Amino acid sequence: MNILNKLFGNNLTDEQRDAIAQAIDSVTLPGIDSEALNSNALEAAQLKKTHLTLALALPFPGKSLWPAIEQQLQHALLQQDTFETVEITFTTDIKAHAVQGGTQPLKNVKNIIAVASGKGGVGKSTTSVNLALALQQEGAQVGLLDADIYGPSIPTMLGVHQKPETKDGKSMEPLSAYGLQLMSIGFLINPDDPMIWRGPIVTSTLTQLLNETNWQSLDYLIIDLPPGTGDVQLTLSQQIPVTGSVIVTTPQEVALIDARKGLRMFEKVNIPVLGVVENMSTHVCSQCGHEEAIFGENGGQKLADQFKVPFLGALPLDSQIRAQSDLGAPTVAAMPTSGAAQKYHDIAHQVSAQIATKRRDYASAFPNIVVENS
Repeated sequence: MNILNKLFGNNLTDEQRDAIAQAIDSVTLPGIDSEALNSNALEAAQLKKTHLTLALALPFPGKSLWPAIEQQLQHALLQQDTFETVEITFTTDIKAHAVQGGTQPLKNVKNIIAVASGKGGVGKSTTSVNLALALQQEGAQVGLLDADIYGPSIPTMLGVHQKPETKDGKSMEPLSAYGLQLMSIGFLINPDDPMIWRGPIVTSTLTQLLNETNWQSLDYLIIDLPPGTGDVQLTLSQQIPVTGSVIVTTPQEVALIDARKGLRMFEKVNIPVLGVVENMSTHVCSQCGHEEAIFGENGGQKLADQFKVPFLGALPLDSQIRAQSDLGAPTVAAMPTSGAAQKYHDIAHQVSAQIATKRRDYASAFPNIVVENS
């Protein structure tokens, strides 16, 4: 209540202040933790006669959720005799959050989300691209790093093939597509050239791509990891400050075996698993409309339940999603009102809201202290 006292002074009674706080705290959104949206989001408020104005700064990107939040708050507050009209404005205020021990926050990047699968061919890169686009459309500044050195797919999926520029000969400027900042080894090599590199060179390349790219004020950096739990994943856990991870799988047991390994790996290195995404959940026949779970049923849900992590959602085996990715026009950008795009937005809401409830990283808030001999 201290924030309300400060904002309103003696303008309202205690009962009215309680009503405002309770209204904000009572907002419910599917898949969104109540801790991510509460009265702490109240940034400013004003009462003129019977007209109440509230300004909310949400700690996660959720532009598409603003109308629902506004509707719930207006309904609750207009039950109070004091308020005849209620006006609500929204902004997004994303903070940096804590990462695993032994790593330092990356300059100009608030939060890093690793997208992993354990097994190849389950749609991890498709998920990474569309998750990044959904976060961007919801109001965040987002970057995407293609960490699959041997088989980079981000250039194709986003239709970007030029080389990055350098202004100082030491660092690279990220490329851009659909409002995302991008970096991939695929921008630096001939697409037909194989990467015949051993592990140490691969991990060194990854850290260079990450640290020598001039990322610009990112709220989230999505890292699209290669399959497996080898050198790249070990480098990620030891040297790269990761806020959380997302596991992508199909319902098939062969994919779930490797997904479990990836999930356990993140647990062992103290990187929170934000949830599981199930791709190729069902197939809908384009001719007759028959829906069939050709790779098994509920595998992603069972995996999430086994490890007590959120199940973020299931996506169908859809030829349009595949075709759009091949053409460099991902679903969230090419068909933003489609059912599949909405599923990616739901995943983005859940992931970012989870991050918003985690412990903050205050390293950037403190000045560097240098002790010199006088």
